[in-house]
Amino acid sequence: MGKRMGPILTGVMILIITINCSLALAVGATGGSYPVHTNVTTTYFWVGEGASADNNYISNSPSAWDELWQQHYGGVDDPNHRNGYYPAKFKPKENPFYFALPYNDFDGNGNRKINANKVYWWGSKKWGALESCCKNQWIKITKGSKIVYAQWEDVGPYGEDDAGLVFGTAPSKSMGSNNGRLDVSPAVRDYLGLDDMDKVSWQFVDAGSVPAGPWKNIITTSQIYWR
Repeated sequence: MGKRMGPILTGVMILIITINCSLALAVGATGGSYPVHTNVTTTYFWVGEGASADNNYISNSPSAWDELWQQHYGGVDDPNHRNGYYPAKFKPKENPFYFALPYNDFDGNGNRKINANKVYWWGSKKWGALESCCKNQWIKITKGSKIVYAQWEDVGPYGEDDAGLVFGTAPSKSMGSNNGRLDVSPAVRDYLGLDDMDKVSWQFVDAGSVPAGPWKNIITTSQIYWR
């Protein structure tokens, strides 16, 4: 019996480790382990926003993943003339509840970044050559007692490679703080009643955990479009 205890204990330990790892993966898959980013400086931007000092002279007619973002959205998401959560002149073809964070899983040459493996759900599937593991993912945004959900459709502000901040707790590379920055759409702004510059909390959520609401009336499913 004494000689067999080593293999038996080893087997038990492997079983325990396997169970614990499975539980950890299950928690991660449901978003339970995604950290909450608090007190995040938040501004708003919109599809079709022209280049100006307010956005570092970067036009938002294209996005980081879609060179024809404005066309695919249906027009300019005018923040000053609204029809509910839609722009006044048209019903958008893509989700008006969108946001930008300072990370892109592709570099400027269209190659997948090595640090894309830091994305929480990276190992959940095999990603296509022109399929972003970030685009269309969901976050939960909280301001006081109000909660809204939105999809990731652009990159920024202030950088495209803050993986440690977006997928962890590292300080912002560009802002030198632990909360970084978040850009949200006019629909998110209006739902939460945000000022031009405000503070919110946000957290990644899996698509299956997103509750019903105006953010699910139109869901963006398009992927990368580079001409």
